[in-house]
Amino acid sequence: MIVPMKKVCLMVQDSSVNEALLKLREIGVVHLQNANTPDGNSKVIERKSKVEGAIGLLGDIKIPKKKTPPPPDPERRVNNEGIHRGRRSTDIYGDEEEEPYSLDAVVKASRPYLPDLIVGIGKERKALQDRDMFLNREIARIAPWGDFDPASIKEMETLGLPVFLYELTPDAFAALPEDVNYIKLFESKNVVRLLVLDKEIQGASPFQLPEKSKHALIQETDEIKLDMEELDAKLKSFASRRPALIKEMADVEQDIEFETALVSMEKVSDIPAGMGLSYLTGYVPVDDIHHLKSVAGKHGWALSLIDPEETDEAVPTKLKNHRFVNLLNPITDFLGIVPGYREVDISPWFLIFFCIFFGMIFGDAAYGIILSLIAVIGIAKTVKKGVPQGLQMLLLLGVFNTVWGVMTCTWFGVEVDKVPQFLRNISFSVFSTAKTDERLVDQNLQIFCFSLGLLQLTIAHIKGFFRNIKSLKLFSELGSIAMLWGMFNVVLFLVVSNDVRSIPLLPASIYLLGGGFVLNFIFASYDGSIGKSVLESCKNIISVVLGITNVFSDIMSYIRLWAVGLAGASIASTVNTMAGPLLGGFIIFAGILLLAFGHGLNLILNVLSVLVHGVRLNTLEFSSHVGLTWSGTAYKPFAQRAK
Repeated sequence: MIVPMKKVCLMVQDSSVNEALLKLREIGVVHLQNANTPDGNSKVIERKSKVEGAIGLLGDIKIPKKKTPPPPDPERRVNNEGIHRGRRSTDIYGDEEEEPYSLDAVVKASRPYLPDLIVGIGKERKALQDRDMFLNREIARIAPWGDFDPASIKEMETLGLPVFLYELTPDAFAALPEDVNYIKLFESKNVVRLLVLDKEIQGASPFQLPEKSKHALIQETDEIKLDMEELDAKLKSFASRRPALIKEMADVEQDIEFETALVSMEKVSDIPAGMGLSYLTGYVPVDDIHHLKSVAGKHGWALSLIDPEETDEAVPTKLKNHRFVNLLNPITDFLGIVPGYREVDISPWFLIFFCIFFGMIFGDAAYGIILSLIAVIGIAKTVKKGVPQGLQMLLLLGVFNTVWGVMTCTWFGVEVDKVPQFLRNISFSVFSTAKTDERLVDQNLQIFCFSLGLLQLTIAHIKGFFRNIKSLKLFSELGSIAMLWGMFNVVLFLVVSNDVRSIPLLPASIYLLGGGFVLNFIFASYDGSIGKSVLESCKNIISVVLGITNVFSDIMSYIRLWAVGLAGASIASTVNTMAGPLLGGFIIFAGILLLAFGHGLNLILNVLSVLVHGVRLNTLEFSSHVGLTWSGTAYKPFAQRAK
């Protein structure tokens, strides 16, 4: 369910802006409208850049295992009068911080900011890397000339005996004027190297001398390597501080959010001097209005609450669903999709059909058991801290996958006649090749896929029917349902064998398609006038006619569930066939590795298939029939975030 919102305008005196924002953040119910970004030169943005850079530099370094700390030294603290032994806390360095008045606290306060230290090391390391790349290019460039000291050549120029080095093509060398004095150092089919005396060659650029000799350059690269190792060791020593930096980033983001709210406050103009007022606008869920009213009344804020207008496009969407339906959140958060405020919430149906699609695409009971075990282990490890929704969702998907695999008698892609008898006995005969001919099972699965599509798309238009219950536009939804049912039988007639469909219903389907098209043509654009609706359909006659084709393609699209599941089963069977001969010999370990790699790869491919196909059927085919564009903005209140 999409929670209704109220548009809020809050006005306070300029002198109490900071206090008001702190209180507003404390209650955490207002989604700010038109939030301005803080200036890029602000200290908080600069601080964020430093912390991000520090975290990035430590990102690939493994955190060393913590050693058992030594017993505390009783002499460590200063026992002078007036120094307390209160509770310790953790600072950004990750050390135990002394009380503000202790000697250790004074020493620690003089430390530089940790991100500055790490970023400084990173900059120094980057400069050394750039220098090393330059030196290696120079070494490669001057290598053909051998090892020489460029200082000696420059010294000859100061003595009045200029010397120049040239690299010429054989043709350019042959065309040299006779008055050029040179010493040929090297000649090949492609290049001639010369040492030219007295003056430069007209029309040719001399070889650019390096800073140092080749030997000196190589020596400098060796020194850089040692310096880099030292800097890497310094960075590694800070690896254990990464969690503290992540906590620091949480603080920084809170500060940025506060500054964002601060710069979003607008001044009230045309008021007497000395009575500065500022205001901000946003949205608050109707369920939380009483919190805002209570705080506003207590602190004397001016507050107005109105319903969002139809022209307001930035109204945030807050979903309020059953705890079970909220298991879908990890998927929608990963995809970054949110329904618009004035759209319909399909979360319950999305979850149900996504689980079914997941089971059909993975289609293997053994894979489902593996996923379920991973989820159970993760839940057991996190039960005390709070089980993440992702693990709960994984367990649900694993169960659906296992159930579908049991029904179809699919276990690691093993041939049905090699599956234990009791597993064959519990399979569902309609979908199991253990009990039914394979060709007939494929036909049944295809019919099931099309039936799923018919069911899901019909649900979409039933929701549209009740949404338009007070308008004649509901007849358009009835027309769409009629076209779906008519096209369903057309699809079966074209795809499924006649010996499976014992009762042909093609004539009735034509009537459903024709009647549904007429209802859609008349009422699809209804907005108070049937004549205007018909005229609008006439203007868009091509798209209206193509709507029938869209219904056909949408139902046909569900065949992907059977096709992708079949592809996964084929890959599993191929892996078993390849590994089978290896399992019976002395290289059994190679067969086991091949099985693990092959089925692991198949699991990964199935995950990608779910993201491509299982999600698509919900976010495209189903959503388009519901009229859902996923154009919403997630409700994100200005609030104190948990760290």
